[in-house]
Amino acid sequence: MNTYFDIIMIPLQILIIFFTLYYFFVSWFGLFGKKKEVKIYNESKTFALIACAHNEERVIAQLVDNLRRLHYNDALYDIYVVADNCSDKTAEVARKAGALVHERFSETGKGKGFALAWMFDRLFKLDKQYDAVCVFDADNLVHPDFLKEMNSRLCNGERIIQGYMDAKNPTDTWVSGVFAISFWIVNHVWSLAKYNMGLSCCLGGTGMCFDTEVLKRYGWRATCLTEDMEFTIQAMMEGIPTTWAHDAIIYDEKPLTFKQTWNQRKRWSQGHFDVADRYLIPMITKAIKTRNIVMLDCSVNLIQPYFLMISTFFVLCSYIYNFYPFYTNILYTII
Repeated sequence: MNTYFDIIMIPLQILIIFFTLYYFFVSWFGLFGKKKEVKIYNESKTFALIACAHNEERVIAQLVDNLRRLHYNDALYDIYVVADNCSDKTAEVARKAGALVHERFSETGKGKGFALAWMFDRLFKLDKQYDAVCVFDADNLVHPDFLKEMNSRLCNGERIIQGYMDAKNPTDTWVSGVFAISFWIVNHVWSLAKYNMGLSCCLGGTGMCFDTEVLKRYGWRATCLTEDMEFTIQAMMEGIPTTWAHDAIIYDEKPLTFKQTWNQRKRWSQGHFDVADRYLIPMITKAIKTRNIVMLDCSVNLIQPYFLMISTFFVLCSYIYNFYPFYTNILYTII
């Protein structure tokens, strides 16, 4: 070692090398298409389609109309809209479009996670019950075959499923275009790759499908800023992985400006740190005790925000003193 700083920097380099090789290895499994699957197109499962909307009168009718046109038996699914603390005409517009609207007003417990918990509780008390629940954002559009694909996955025994998140507006601005490209890449080299490997994917907040029995048994306790990731981890702690439906496509509206992107990414990062703080140690502990490789992979996923901070620190330290590193470079040492 050249300096005392090596004590810090060499372990960081080892960690960065590990993550680089790990991501590189996983990505290969998503580059050559999806694994073979037996598709069951006999329409048998019933669905409750839920959209949580806060002041979304501009777009909610478009989503409801889109969902009414899905290529699936109309008698086997219903459309619900949660008008969550709305001060506009979201509820009225959704009703006129044909949705079953539930209005929620609460000064505490604000946010999508709380709205979903509230709606699930009401849904399970209805006389009519459903085999599965699908969740969408108010500004989404959904591929006509979405329910056919989810029906097939449920018939094959999958219980928590994430659909393919495509972009609704990739050509609007350079920001939405870059966002779309990043999602297209992640869909293949991360989500599809993990599904092909038999690992657990991560819920994306929209285009999600849940077996109703899972929600009834474990409840919806995910209420942080990234409720999708929180529920993914909670389910995995119970041994239920999230699978990936590559052909069940939803079109999500991407941010148009850098400021919108910054705010969204900031919220995601805060939520990711929150989930990691609460579940990382329990997940790693359980993964080791049960020798569960899927749980161990989820643990690696939870470490990502810390990895990004470490990487940033490493880069800054690498170019202090006229851009010359003042510590031992482990790659040069190995070579």
